[in-house]
Amino acid sequence: MKNYSIIRLGNEYVVLAGDKSVLKIASRRRAAQLVTNAAELLDSHPPQPTPTEPSIACDPDVLDPGVTPDPRGHT
Repeated sequence: MKNYSIIRLGNEYVVLAGDKSVLKIASRRRAAQLVTNAAELLDSHPPQPTPTEPSIACDPDVLDPGVTPDPRGHT
């Protein structure tokens, strides 16, 4: 995790990834340890490539077998 910070809010610590709050915990030391563990997990599993082909559910030309087309040609 390249862009994270730990800030104190009252009696708790908040881990921020970029500008999003991802974790609230009572111990700064535990927050730092969890960030380290998360970074190791992310490094050990590279991100999966996103599919380039649209799914069948998104393809308007593929008809749902459970739906009977309108014989007048309207959808």
